[in-house]
Amino acid sequence: MGIINFGTFIVSAILLNLIPGSDTIYILSKSALGSKRQGIISVFGISSGILVHTILAAVGLSAVLMTSAMAFNTMKWLGAGYLIYLGISSILKKEPLMDVKEGQTTTDWQVYKQGLMTNVLNPKVALFFLSLLPQYVDANAQSGSLPFLVLGITFVCTSTIWSLAIAYGASFFVGLFNKNDYMKKATNKIAGCIYICLGLNLLRATANTN
Repeated sequence: MGIINFGTFIVSAILLNLIPGSDTIYILSKSALGSKRQGIISVFGISSGILVHTILAAVGLSAVLMTSAMAFNTMKWLGAGYLIYLGISSILKKEPLMDVKEGQTTTDWQVYKQGLMTNVLNPKVALFFLSLLPQYVDANAQSGSLPFLVLGITFVCTSTIWSLAIAYGASFFVGLFNKNDYMKKATNKIAGCIYICLGLNLLRATANTN
């Protein structure tokens, strides 16, 4: 299907799912401050948003690949550099990555819609997908958008499973991150290291395939 290092992609996807961000905060807030039901609904809203990004990235990246293999490889280098940039920014960040605050009560449909729109309208998610997916697609492949769709849907699956686990264990996670200042600060550093290691690994892999 034109996919390279699929096993590595799955490991990378799982590691990236473990990094808490705006999606995680939303799920935690709805689970702990709303209800477990709303937490689960928020998961599917966010997963729907990731699926939208997957489809858009698949269409756009496959178009670039069909136009020029050189341009596609350039995107791979830029993408790996972007992940390293995210890592350095996260390490240098002063404010906590995790900060769950009480919000207003909303209906199930509002929870789903908010999760969907929060993800779809986040330009960082779009940039992330454009950076990550090309690293695992053979520039010489003639499979069109199929490899990008398979990789994106795989990421959606791993993300959904992890997010559901967060929704069910929300009270534990909220207590862990909100009551422990050291954990709040350490989360930024851990997330940064994961981004940098992934970016460096992708640079190495990209250099080997060129």
